[in-house]
This record gives sequence, structure tokens and C-alpha cells, in this order.
Amino acid sequence: MKITAEALRQRIGQFFFPAVFINDTEENIQETERLIKEHNIGGLTFFHSRASAATNYESKKKVVFNDDSYEKIKALIVRYQKAASTPLLISIDAEWGLAMRIEKTPQYPYAITLGALPENKADLVYEVGKQIGLDLKAAGIQYNLSPLADINNNPNNPVIGYRSFGENKEKVANFSIEYLRGMSEVGVLGCLKHFPGHGNTNVDSHLGLPVLKETLEELLENELYPFIKGIENNVDSIMIGHLAVPSLNDGKDTSATLSKAVIQDLLRDKLGYDGLVISDALNMHSVSKLYETKGQLEWEAFNAGNDVLCFAENVPEGIEAIFKNASPDRIFESYNRIMKAKEKAGILSGNTSALGELDFEKTSKINLEIAQNAITKIIDNGISDLALEAQKNNKLAKLSLYKNTENVFFKTLNAKLPSPEFAFENLETSDILAIKNELENFETIIVSLFVPKAKPLNNFEVNNEVFELLSHLLQTKKCVVYVFGNPYVLPLIPNLKKASGLIQAYQDFEEFQKTAGIQFIEKNTFSGVLPVNIDIQ
Repeated sequence: MKITAEALRQRIGQFFFPAVFINDTEENIQETERLIKEHNIGGLTFFHSRASAATNYESKKKVVFNDDSYEKIKALIVRYQKAASTPLLISIDAEWGLAMRIEKTPQYPYAITLGALPENKADLVYEVGKQIGLDLKAAGIQYNLSPLADINNNPNNPVIGYRSFGENKEKVANFSIEYLRGMSEVGVLGCLKHFPGHGNTNVDSHLGLPVLKETLEELLENELYPFIKGIENNVDSIMIGHLAVPSLNDGKDTSATLSKAVIQDLLRDKLGYDGLVISDALNMHSVSKLYETKGQLEWEAFNAGNDVLCFAENVPEGIEAIFKNASPDRIFESYNRIMKAKEKAGILSGNTSALGELDFEKTSKINLEIAQNAITKIIDNGISDLALEAQKNNKLAKLSLYKNTENVFFKTLNAKLPSPEFAFENLETSDILAIKNELENFETIIVSLFVPKAKPLNNFEVNNEVFELLSHLLQTKKCVVYVFGNPYVLPLIPNLKKASGLIQAYQDFEEFQKTAGIQFIEKNTFSGVLPVNIDIQ
């Protein structure tokens, strides 16, 4: 069939999913509306604000928090859909729920926390996927760029870490599929990322290009395993990571996003995947600085085999470059895949309105059940009896790090174990030396460490003085340490092996704090398992 140049350009427009921001100005919003109307773009990818998007998160720009972000995104989606002649596929990164991008919305545990669940609790991962799907639908979003199928087998990974289900390939595959199944159940599209596997890297691809040294055989044995399982289970889409795999590219350090060898030869031909392929954000520094000519990056990414160009910054130029260089057959291939995805999401009939309400109660119920099954015992030398004995002799104290003594964990413990409490909140307001001196009078200390950040940058923002205090206490007292945060912080704590008790509690959610307190008092058994190998000192 013969197709006009204009009609072909309109189809090419469908490949573009530029970024949009909840906190955009009216001028920005009108610019997006213009792109939608003039270029028939296929979808949008929502971020919170320009200061927090992909490559900018290391910058010093202040992220402004809005109480009404959720209402704002709903209104913006309605406005953008009105401007579209072909319904837009609205996407967002919501790995641990809308809260990843939007304040005051439901937040679920990080993937690493879900990875601590025993295999027989995989149904909870399904529930998380389903609930996140319902939350997205309530906002008018049909496509979640999650979950990660990356196997986190490198503790120095600056960007995957807590976002991965762990380092066991079977568990990563199984939990990824359960999460996808939950979303699919409520009609939300999912995405496995970052193909061919971003776990064993120590460079952040937002800022530089990670290089994987593995051979194809090694990749098939490990990194590719969850993706292969996803393909067997008809995953809606696969995102290509900005990482180089020289063994697949004649020894060259070409980003997978721009590599025919990775997308066409490996993913399409060898692994037999015919679903939607989406690029990782094209504004990320590992690729965005490669080409001076506007539109060339978009063409190179399309030519390599991506159907959807995520966070494309040069829409008109990209459309022209693809129009000039691509065969109509290749254009139709990608166009048909996108239309198939839109059909599955149920939007082609024009039904793009938001459905349902956010259910915070349901979220809390799921989070509580996850806490009851994920909290992990690493060292336990009879901690409950130890604390009870010390309390009887007035030798028990509690120390909270990075939260005040009003935290839910302490409040829960106080029902049975009231004792003097101390808190270090930050260097400006707390006197570490005074705390250290006060604690000299006690024999047993229950320490709750609320790890300030989930990312490992600057030792998770834990101050050296705090590590020194912990080291001193571990050597001189009977310490029961509860860690509410990323387990990769554990190897940084000196003398942690000397603890009388060590419990990994993963999240600082109230449900996790409460469960931790109840488990302590009631001497409950723990069913959580560490999802990654940790060497403690």
C-alpha cells in the first residue's frame, strides 16, 4: 500500500515519548501540547520535576515538593490526552509505587526488601504489582517502566542496588514475573529493565557508560536469565540499558541502546522476542553527548532496534532523521508494536480517563504483611531475654540514629521494655559525645539505625562520627542493632560482628518499625532472608 510522506511522519511520531514534569510551567505545558498536536507523538514519560529527572539528580538543583502533585498529574494527563488525535500511552517509573515520583501517594517497599521474602511468599510481590497498577490507573497512567530484572551481584553498584530483587537469578526472575502479572491483571503494561543486565556494574549510567566484561555464555548463564523467563511469560516491553557489552559488539564500547548486535541479533533473533523495545532515557549522559546533530541520537537508537524513544529531547529533528533513513517496513514494524501495546492498555477506543481511587489502607495492609515476612535475623544471641534481663537491672538503654525517640519502633518496644532513650538526629542538633558519655552507665543498648539514604553515595549519608560511635558501643556494650534501610550499609559498620543481635529491617515505614518491635517482644521467628551476600566486619 502507498502511504503519503505526511502519514508516514505521523506514524514515526508514535515512537517518541518525551519527558514531562508535574511541576512544569504553563509555557512548558503548551510546548508539550504543541508536540502532541503537530507530531502525533506516541506517549509521555512523567517525572516529578526538572531538578529530579534522570541525569539531574546529582545536581544541586533544589527539588520542590508540592502537596498537590497527585492532583496536578491527573489534570495534566487529561489536558495532554485532549490534545492528542491518537490516544497517548502515559508512562512513569513507579518501581516502588507512584511515590517514586509523586509525594503523598502510596509507597511500597523497595525491590531489595521484596527480595528478602521467602520464595513461598511470591504472592505478596504479585499483590504489590497489582496495587501499583491500580494506583497508576487512578492517576490515568497505563504503563509502568518497571520492574528491574537486573541481578545485583556487585555491591559497589551505585544505581541498581536497592532497586533489584537481589542476586539470585531464579528469585529475580520469579519475583519480576509475579510483579508483572499483578500489573497485567489490572490492565497496566509493564517493562523489564535494563537489558542485557545492569547488575554487575560500578558506574552510574545516568552519568557515564558502564562496561560489562561478560561473554555471551556468561550473560546467558546469569544476567539474561530473568529476561528469558520474562519473554517466555510474554512481557509487554523490555528496556535497553545504557551499558556497553564489548563481547557482543566486536570489542567496541557501544551502548546497548545504540547496538543492533544487542537488540536485533541477541534480543530479537537469538532470544526470539517480538514485543515492544524501549530505550532507557535518551537524555542520560552515557549517550546524550555522543552526537552534535540534533535528531541523530534518535535515529541511531531507532536504527539499533528500539521501538520507543524514551525521554527523546529532539522530537521534530528525530522524526525527520528516521523519515529520511528508515525503510517503511521497519517503521511499520515498530508502529504496529506500539499500537498493539495501546490496544492491550485499552486506550485506542478513546477511553483514557483515570479509574478508581488511591487506597492507602490496602497499601498499609500489604506493607504490614511484607514486613512480617521480610525482616531478617542475621545475629541473635537470645536478644529478647538479654534486653529483659538488662531492663530489670536498669541497665538497658535505647539509641535511635537519624530519627528522634518518638519513632514507632521505640514506642512499640516501650509496651514491654521501657528504658532511657537517646537520639542522634543530625550533627547540627545532636551532641554525639554527650550521647556516648550518657550510654557509659548502661550494659545493653538497643540501637535503631534509620539509614538516611537508599543510595550508597557518601556511605548512605551516614556520618563518620556515627560509625565511630557504633564501633565504640559494639566493642564495649551488648548491642542489639536494628537496621531500617539498605542492607548494603552493613559492611560499613565497624565491629558489627560483635553485636549480640543484628536484625535487618529494610524500610523505615511504620509497618516495618511496628513489626520489628512486636517480633522483638514476642520472640517471633523471622522468615526473611538476605537477598544479597553481605560481609560484615
